Amino acid sequence: MKIPGISLSDEDGQIYLRGMPDATREPVTAEAVRALLAHEGFDQCAVDEEALASVLTQCNGSNAPFVTPLATRVDAQIQVTIADDGMSAFLTITPAQGGVAPGFEKLHDALHQAHVVYGIDEAALAQAIAAEPDTATVAPLLVASGLPAVDGTHAQFVELLAATVDRAPRLNEEGLIDYREHAAIDVVAAGTELMRRIPATPGKDGFNVRGEVIDPVPGRDDPFDTNLQGAQVSATDPDLLAASRAGMPVRVRCGINVEPVLRVKEVNLATGNLHFDGTVQVDGEVNPGMKIDATGDIVVGGTVDGASLRAGGNIHVGGGIISHAQLHAAGSVSARFAEAAVIEAHDGIFLDDMAMDCELRSMNSVHVGIKATQRGKLVGGICMAAMLVKAPTLGSNKGNITKVTVGSNPELEARYRELQERIDKEATNEDNLKRLVHTITKQGDPKGMLGRAQTAWRQAVQVWGKSLAERGELDKELAQSRNARIETSLGTSGEIDMTLGTRK
Repeated sequence: MKIPGISLSDEDGQIYLRGMPDATREPVTAEAVRALLAHEGFDQCAVDEEALASVLTQCNGSNAPFVTPLATRVDAQIQVTIADDGMSAFLTITPAQGGVAPGFEKLHDALHQAHVVYGIDEAALAQAIAAEPDTATVAPLLVASGLPAVDGTHAQFVELLAATVDRAPRLNEEGLIDYREHAAIDVVAAGTELMRRIPATPGKDGFNVRGEVIDPVPGRDDPFDTNLQGAQVSATDPDLLAASRAGMPVRVRCGINVEPVLRVKEVNLATGNLHFDGTVQVDGEVNPGMKIDATGDIVVGGTVDGASLRAGGNIHVGGGIISHAQLHAAGSVSARFAEAAVIEAHDGIFLDDMAMDCELRSMNSVHVGIKATQRGKLVGGICMAAMLVKAPTLGSNKGNITKVTVGSNPELEARYRELQERIDKEATNEDNLKRLVHTITKQGDPKGMLGRAQTAWRQAVQVWGKSLAERGELDKELAQSRNARIETSLGTSGEIDMTLGTRK
């Protein structure tokens, strides 16, 4: 295609239109000029619209020769963007307009200028190059990724025994303690390997796209507890724990204690009352009037008849608990059945069959009829639990009134009241110190008290803050008790007095 008197030339990327007067030339239109640009191979160049309008005016209204820069070759534009965390880099490419399209070398140059040197994805660069000839700007494309640091693992403590007692209560998502039956005592001999410690790892370095090292968080390298009882670290292996005496292995944080075990056939007048620093195992009965006081667990194979048992761990009774026996456990109490007994457990009370005319109190839950889902009953007496009371049947037409209370945790509520009183005092102290600092600041400090007052104020704020955080944790525990409930699978019978928290 030609326009009489009109020619185009390319001079260092600038496209010039030269016009000469020509009487044979018909009026020139913008479409004709664009068609001429395309015919000459300049259609991809960036056209200056104002220059095009000027060209039309000069071509159609002037007889003087002219030269006008009409279009420009524009190379592709490359922009590199790095994420705030330095872990990824993106390319945005504005396509060339008659200029040079980007190649691998130009893309690498752009990344290098942006200090992107690590994790460059060559396949993504090829994708960017392939997409560039399109008229639309290539959207930000991920072309480099950093390597996250791998944090170290904490030291692990692996038990080497098939069965180890763990008195730490295990809560499910509802805040209820899972029932774990302890019907026997496993005793280990001195020298038995108990636990292996797997040391913490330091982690692995990471790198951002600039090649800068990202330090990992090393694992917490807890050692074996230095106050373990009945166990010691091997002289030849610092990560191996072995029993230093015979006894029952009990899992504790960062180790295992081996508690001494006192085993007797029966507790009666011949044995006398038992007071033992460890675990007591009674193969048979605990007779009326006898007492057992143990810092560990108490396991009774037979019946507890009118006796008193107190354990720093759990109490398990293979038979029944009868005749006004009294049991108190810092952990849980489990038995076949209970009748006319007082049972208190911090964690839970678990009875296979039934409970009749008992006083049952638990800071977590009471379960009756675990293994007797048809005949299991909670009849008469008082039953109190913070979270759950569960029995196939509550009450009896032939029994006394059955009183059941859930959602009340006197121990936790007492702690909360004491904490709130402490918080009120700390808040008053913090406010007084704040006022003192403001007064000294405003009135002057001739005695040099401001520094000490500010330090005391900061300490008071920290103390107050810790107490508020502690109250927050207690709030969560108390909130769980709002979900407290009474469950029966077969129903109720007779006269029952139920209390849910503050509601009857």
